[in-house]
Amino acid sequence: MPRIAEDRPAAEPQSPGQKARHERILNVAARLGAERGLEHVQMHDVAKGAGVAIATLYRYFPSKTHLFTAIMASQVERMSEGSPRIDAAADPVGAVAETLLRSTRHMLHTPRLAGAMMQSNFAAHAATVTEAAGIEAKVHHTVLGLLGLSKPTDRDNRLIRLLMKSWHGLLVSAINGHSSMSETETEIRLACEVLLGARSNARE
Repeated sequence: MPRIAEDRPAAEPQSPGQKARHERILNVAARLGAERGLEHVQMHDVAKGAGVAIATLYRYFPSKTHLFTAIMASQVERMSEGSPRIDAAADPVGAVAETLLRSTRHMLHTPRLAGAMMQSNFAAHAATVTEAAGIEAKVHHTVLGLLGLSKPTDRDNRLIRLLMKSWHGLLVSAINGHSSMSETETEIRLACEVLLGARSNARE
């Protein structure tokens, strides 16, 4: 389990130069994570590859948990980029399933990186790794939009949270080779049908 080195939030890049260094760090860490997996990525290697001092790396990312959770947040932020538009009005539940499947397929292209991101996200404490809460909020907001739920009930929000937990479990199972892609796709679609069929604006 990755260790959170310091009980403090990460610094946010402000200037264009800082933002460029921040992005460079994420890109190098993602490449190393895809090659080596979480346990074999060393922060010194990330700093060297990104051309930054180790102190700079730790200022933005106090631990590997912060670093790989930030990579996941960056990927979630771009989850719909470059994909054909989904017609959510015709089949909102199907649209949610397809969105989750696209993300699943993308992550499974680099299973070691996917494992590093998921492990870090599970280990992250929301009080010190703000990206963890941001990931959940972004996906939750995306699902609400696809379902057309502008005023979700408490039950709606709970159903979506249950779906996210189911998806995470199915994704980890696929990453670890316990489920085939075909099985994973079938079960993601089933989870969406079962859980989202009970939402407040579902058609009778």
